[in-house]
Amino acid sequence: MDEMKDAVLEYVIDEYVDEDDDMDVGFDTALISSGIVDSFSMVSLKVFLEKKYNITLSDGEATPEAFDTVTSIVELVNKHLG
Repeated sequence: MDEMKDAVLEYVIDEYVDEDDDMDVGFDTALISSGIVDSFSMVSLKVFLEKKYNITLSDGEATPEAFDTVTSIVELVNKHLG
């Protein structure tokens, strides 16, 4: 699980956080409500998760609440892997 958290966090930082930004992003940082991830970014994040973990997430599961932290994202992915 820690490996998955690290992979998701690394993806979020690489894709959505500007290098010039001083923001410290961790496993429980609010991604949606803080504006790091927007609705367009959620789509690309969903595609990343589906490809990396060979799962299918329904649009109903890909909610702002489910995608608001790395921890909640990992919990969602684990439901599909378990």
